Amino acid sequence: MFKLLLDTADVAKIAEINEYLPVAGVTTNPSIMAGSGKGVNYVLPAIVEVLGEDALLFVQALSTTVDGIIEEANKLVALPYNIVVKIPATPIGLAAMKRLQPTDIRTLATAIYTVQQGFFAAINGADYMSPYLNRIDTLNNDGVGVCAEIQHLLNQHELSTILTPASFKSNQQVMDVLATGCGAITLPVDVIEQMVNFPAVQPAVERFNKDWSAAFGDKLSYNS
Repeated sequence: MFKLLLDTADVAKIAEINEYLPVAGVTTNPSIMAGSGKGVNYVLPAIVEVLGEDALLFVQALSTTVDGIIEEANKLVALPYNIVVKIPATPIGLAAMKRLQPTDIRTLATAIYTVQQGFFAAINGADYMSPYLNRIDTLNNDGVGVCAEIQHLLNQHELSTILTPASFKSNQQVMDVLATGCGAITLPVDVIEQMVNFPAVQPAVERFNKDWSAAFGDKLSYNS
């Protein structure tokens, strides 16, 4: 089943969006956490209170050695939450994913900029992977194209990794990447709000209400 994730540590916004969309979980990274000014042990329980204990919580390992990433991953998943460990798809990160593959620890390969990075992460057992779509575009490459090629390789080689694109700045980027068949997506709050608040909608709703009131006053549909 397709998973909609939020790329934020803003618990108030997570609660607000969860009221009108089926939020499956939250992705964080060191920059997001630093921006919130609050650590994992504050943010995660607050998110679980909003989304429930089954919510997927993606937390990035900060260690810079293979052994360090593995130790950190074990400590993260020992926390009482449904955690997926984010690991950058560097040579060190790939080595850590390879060693974690036989375990029950789920991983997300992050900082994906190229098709080959994505493919190597998949064959090393990453459960999820996040190409940085807008950042790829800013490097004069084709972010949607990278996602489409990765998804094609996942299908072609029957790899179970779930493509989970990240880094969006526009509605069109989201719609284009959804057409690749990705199994999940992680969106920033501002992009979701742009998508659900199309400018023409509210005037149309107000006109409906005005026309109805003129004909039926304050009656509702079922007693008109």
